[in-house]
Amino acid sequence: MARDLYQKCRDYRDSSDARAQGFYPYFRCIDETHGNHVVCEGESKIMIGSNNYLGLAQDERVIEAACDATRKFGAGCTGSRLLNGTIQLHTRLEEALAEFLQRDAVLLFSTGFFANQGALSALTEEGDVILCDRENHASIIDGCQFAPAKLVPYRHNSVESLRNRLKRQTPESGKLVVMDGVFSMSGDIADLPPQLEAAQEYGARVYVDEAHSLGVIGPKGRGAVHHFGLNDDVDIVMGTFSKSLGSMGGFIAGDAQMIEYLKHRARCLIFTASLAPAVAGGVLKALEIMQQEPERAEHLWRNTRKMHEGFKSLGFKIGSTQSPIVPILIGSEARAFQFTQRLFEEGVFATPAIYPAVRYGEAIVRTSYMADHTDDDLDKVLEVFGKLARELGTFDDPAYAATGKRKANVFDFRLKDPTEESQQPEVVATSSNNGSDEHSIAPR
Repeated sequence: MARDLYQKCRDYRDSSDARAQGFYPYFRCIDETHGNHVVCEGESKIMIGSNNYLGLAQDERVIEAACDATRKFGAGCTGSRLLNGTIQLHTRLEEALAEFLQRDAVLLFSTGFFANQGALSALTEEGDVILCDRENHASIIDGCQFAPAKLVPYRHNSVESLRNRLKRQTPESGKLVVMDGVFSMSGDIADLPPQLEAAQEYGARVYVDEAHSLGVIGPKGRGAVHHFGLNDDVDIVMGTFSKSLGSMGGFIAGDAQMIEYLKHRARCLIFTASLAPAVAGGVLKALEIMQQEPERAEHLWRNTRKMHEGFKSLGFKIGSTQSPIVPILIGSEARAFQFTQRLFEEGVFATPAIYPAVRYGEAIVRTSYMADHTDDDLDKVLEVFGKLARELGTFDDPAYAATGKRKANVFDFRLKDPTEESQQPEVVATSSNNGSDEHSIAPR
């Protein structure tokens, strides 16, 4: 008798169990959005779970540009870029991004996920190797697994681990080193200079995903590659519009020959509908505003410093973050779900991240901050976090109280690698460097 593919669906109980206990934290319906506040279930909540870093998603000028684009070109392009789906706004946005990033050319994709999947699949072939930071975003990891190349993970932000992996590859294999500019879970910045040096030593190309760094770090918000002054040395830059630029979609930037190749070989581009006119029009305006109003980034960093210092003063461990992404260590998965639900009841919207996105027993509430959060908003958030930590006994959790020898970054993305220490779940959590004093705000 054939195995029933639906049996796993009938057996799945994680979400229903959480709902039964009253703290299921996902798929919350937002009725209205007003800048840094949202309305859910008829009540206003301070939003600290959004990647709208510069507050541009609700900017009236961006909204009007999106409306103008819709009036001119319609609700959708109804075809792929290759065929009938290229409109003037797409080419204008590609040209504007290329000029902004100081690159030869840019290619738009319908989502950031597709940008990573399309580029990694098209640029590598059997016999090649992709060396992937363990904490890279899921879209990179899925793109690597989708690609014909061999996936080789290396320890998060470790040039020693990267160099060790590079040494083991055959000299003739094509090599690509892939990393986030700012890591989406821990919030730390890629240690790019030494990793680039190691890659060049072994003839590897370098690919940097600027999803969470565009608009946040680097001169004029150009991202991590420009932050380190390495734009002439990094081969490929990827970015998204769903964070600082307040919309959706993604892009690949690089030399003109590589972009021309992707136009005709990236299946995620060729076989999907192109970006809606509203998206392209809105992002064009957001990119313009981002460059004309640098005070937005200044406000973002002021708020970031306030929250880093505020959470640490309350006793929370926030890891090695160097960005507006501030992960708050809670501990057990149940405690993280309970904490998130109580935040919601107290008027604060955030979401938890649990194993395998983070280590077992070291669940977090992932928070992120915007340029337009006010001091009153942020003071309220800190007040609520402090209150709930006392109420729920957060600092009594083994993630805070236990001692042990584990030294690896607690936010390493779980990629199986038989050559490194096992990452399988343990019932008893051990301590880590999540509260390390090696913490700094990146200079603007």
